[in-house]
Amino acid sequence: MNNFTTQNKLALGTVQFGIDYGINSGVKVNKNEVIKIINCARNNGINLLDTAQLYGTSEEVLGDVNTQDFDVVSKTRGFDKGVITEKVASLVISDLNQSLKLLRRESLYALLVHHGEDLLRTGGEMIFNQLQILREEGLVKKIGVSAYIDNQLIDIIDNFDIDIIQIPMNIFDRRLIDNGLLQKIHSKKIEIHTRSVFLQGLLLMDKDKRPKKFDRWSGLWKYWYEWLADNNLSALEASIRYMISLPEISRVLVGVDNKEQFQKIINSVDGQIPSIPKELSTNDVDLLNPGNWGDL
Repeated sequence: MNNFTTQNKLALGTVQFGIDYGINSGVKVNKNEVIKIINCARNNGINLLDTAQLYGTSEEVLGDVNTQDFDVVSKTRGFDKGVITEKVASLVISDLNQSLKLLRRESLYALLVHHGEDLLRTGGEMIFNQLQILREEGLVKKIGVSAYIDNQLIDIIDNFDIDIIQIPMNIFDRRLIDNGLLQKIHSKKIEIHTRSVFLQGLLLMDKDKRPKKFDRWSGLWKYWYEWLADNNLSALEASIRYMISLPEISRVLVGVDNKEQFQKIINSVDGQIPSIPKELSTNDVDLLNPGNWGDL
């Protein structure tokens, strides 16, 4: 059993600042609450914010509430094209300039390709070339990709010299550990940021509030609740401490609806986490990928 007290791995995801998001509440956070959340991050030594052009007004909100003392990661648009041309790829630079204007910053910590598969399209290397130009000019310190766990992940890390990769991972989703990819990415000195640590809030839901369509994994849920009770842990404590405990992970992104929720997450980092039994995981993408939930 290991004891973890680090908070500096935590990073604040800001999708809820710009759009309605998440299975728990689907609430877009109002500006006054955003200020409280940002101050909470600042007061607890959390110094990285994750946003994106596709997060509605998130970048604009972050610019309005004085976040210049934070590192910021943003992401490109989605390039919904079969073939990437030079003209399309050049949007990376114009879009970044727009993001910098909204964020009221001169540079970013990192810019990621929002949809990893865009790099693998015909001409996708031109998008990467634009990112490299931005890094060389000092407009971004690091470049990288937001990706899903599938064959694209291997293609990306084998073919592109990225600094950061953002991937979904949580206590139920340990595919990258089991297949050795997490260690492979880490060995390439790529900074690993994880998202979906709470599976969009599903892991934290009271069993009586969880939508019935998730009952097909009733055995997994039963084991989860019994394991938590046996170890005197809340779902929040187990979920966040597990991710923080992984040495390969640089940042664990969390999204919140209000300051109290954020403070509760921060407070839950400190403490012990036992070894995680194999039974407490699944490879079923119908559960692990929220994009599939609409078809359940």
